Amino acid sequence: MKQYKARDKITLKMSRDGAMEVNETKGTKKRISKRAREAALNRTPEQQAAQDIQALPPTPGSTAPDISPNAPPLPHAPGTEPGQDTGTAERVYEHIDGAHTRKASKKAARKAQAEAEARAHTSRLQFTEEERATPELEKYIKKSDKAADKLDEARAKIPKEKKLVKERTFDEATGKGKTRLHFQEREKPMNGNKAHKNPLSRPAQEAGIFVHNKVHSVEKDNSGVEGAHKSEELAEKGAKYGARKIREGYHSHKLKPYRAAAKAEKAAEKANANYLYQKALHDNPQIAASNPFSRYMQKQRIKKQYAKSVKAQSAKTVKNAAENTRKAAKKTAEGTKKTVAFIGRHPAGVCIAVGALLLFIMVSSALSSCGAMFSGMINGIVGTSYTSEDADLVAVENNYMALETELQREIDNIERDHPGYDEYRYDLDSIGHNPHELASYLTALLQTYTPATAQAEIQRIFELQYTLTLTEEVEVRHRTETRTGTRTVTDPVTGETSTETYEYEVDVAYNYYILNIKLENKPISDLAPGLLTPEQLEMFRVYLETSGNKPLVFGGGSPDTNPSEDLSGVQLVNGTRPGNTAIVDRAKSQVGNVGGQPYWSWYGFNSRVEWCACFVSWCYNQAGKSEPRFAACQSQGIPWFQSHGQWGDRSYTNIAPGDAIFFDWDLDGSADHVGLVIGTDGQRVYTVEGNSGDACKIKSYPLDYRCIKGYGLMNWN
Repeated sequence: MKQYKARDKITLKMSRDGAMEVNETKGTKKRISKRAREAALNRTPEQQAAQDIQALPPTPGSTAPDISPNAPPLPHAPGTEPGQDTGTAERVYEHIDGAHTRKASKKAARKAQAEAEARAHTSRLQFTEEERATPELEKYIKKSDKAADKLDEARAKIPKEKKLVKERTFDEATGKGKTRLHFQEREKPMNGNKAHKNPLSRPAQEAGIFVHNKVHSVEKDNSGVEGAHKSEELAEKGAKYGARKIREGYHSHKLKPYRAAAKAEKAAEKANANYLYQKALHDNPQIAASNPFSRYMQKQRIKKQYAKSVKAQSAKTVKNAAENTRKAAKKTAEGTKKTVAFIGRHPAGVCIAVGALLLFIMVSSALSSCGAMFSGMINGIVGTSYTSEDADLVAVENNYMALETELQREIDNIERDHPGYDEYRYDLDSIGHNPHELASYLTALLQTYTPATAQAEIQRIFELQYTLTLTEEVEVRHRTETRTGTRTVTDPVTGETSTETYEYEVDVAYNYYILNIKLENKPISDLAPGLLTPEQLEMFRVYLETSGNKPLVFGGGSPDTNPSEDLSGVQLVNGTRPGNTAIVDRAKSQVGNVGGQPYWSWYGFNSRVEWCACFVSWCYNQAGKSEPRFAACQSQGIPWFQSHGQWGDRSYTNIAPGDAIFFDWDLDGSADHVGLVIGTDGQRVYTVEGNSGDACKIKSYPLDYRCIKGYGLMNWN
């Protein structure tokens, strides 16, 4: 007969150590909880190790060792020496390491939580079109938006600081890794009102106390000394009080943006809560019909719910940071466990290694500050410089200028290529660009580039920058035409009839064909935000601000490609300042030179550069002047004239032949081009310029031309 056995009775119980599975039939217990034991947090590592040793089952024929505080030390096992690794030592090291790891993990989690809470901001409420169209909610929506705008404005005024961050990238084409540097803007943290210790403050205090004690020892014998000493002590206290108040005021002033941001955040939270309450009233009319106390409690519940949602959003960020910290702490614990075991096995070797490390630190500490300074300087220069070769930068710039020249040629030939129109109407923006904008954009996007690798990108940016539109327009116009007709006339006397010719006018409608030509030029700086990522856009602005640390690679130059003016019939009137007609004649004799090689090679360049400044410097040298000598307009030419007190702004009228005239084509405050003044007739200024369309030309401008930045006034005595 088959025997049936009753199933064991299993129950679950909660204990201090977590969930326990109890077998009532067999009388056994099993811990099934996966959380850490609370005993490990309440006991010291030594106590926990002792408990684990007691919990070990004794081997047959042995008894558990006595590890009470008063028990004698255990003898070493036969064949073992002090310092050897044993099972007990491993467990002690493990529990000590676990305690340290848990402590570090908790500290790191608290720090991550504090940082995440500091970064968490109240978000702006998003309203639907239906909500904005509701009259009852319109006022509260405006208040919420206004409070959010004030909060954004207050946060924007918090001081920022730029940190140079390294980013490691991998080039799949070459198979090499590169390190890029870029600036990351962050909010500058508060210093927590921590005073900076002055190392001389304590010795100064000791010296003052010593002097005062000496005076105290003799002031009882002389009432005059005592009065003077009291006055001096009172003055010292007043000076210290004043200095303390000044420091407090200065610190309070520095914290003003942070206080304003906190105040604006509270106001935004209040406005958002008020809107949510009004929306609840609008969606639930029964709330408005209740008593004032019920409405007040409902408003408080909405405020609490809103605050809870904001806190939950912050807690999500904290949870992610805490999870990352937990993983890092676990990995650190494993490494620490191995390190502790190694130290236990090789204490002498570890002491020797630590001593050698300290000796190395002492020797290299004297050089660390200089090395850090040099490294920071190099990183700053490398991170803000163009990474391409100068020849590639100039070649790509020339390729872009070739596209612009082709566009100008297309516009010049429109009437030839599109004949048959009665009228051509032109609405054209100027053709030209800032070469540093193009180089900064390509460097931020492509890093190091050549004419071949950048060709597709410059074609794309060119098509986005320039838009040429041809539109045909037909107008119906009227004109009067004279026509000839015949008619029969009867002679009243004879009665004979005859035919005569006469003229008459007819109003005729006809089509008048017009071709509208429109050219739009969008600067590269306006196109960059839509083409670059936020990191690339930040680098673009850095390169543009520093000119890639190569301000002379493009120099200046006029984008004008019009022919030279014929000024043979112009009567020039000299001003009161004496000019130099010899240098003017010398400059005019160079009109027609293309490429500027005689001027940039004279200056010392091995290849072509933007040579307008080189041409002006060459003319001054031909006139016997060793100064000024400059190849860059903004960074070299203007500072020379300003430092010698020989600079006149664009409104200066007493200019003379031989003066330098500087231009700012893009009106960004930086000079882009320079030429020589021939003279002025009171309304226009006449110039000779190098690198005007890559040639020497004679030009003229109105005296109030807005692109004139100023004049370098030459002395010829």
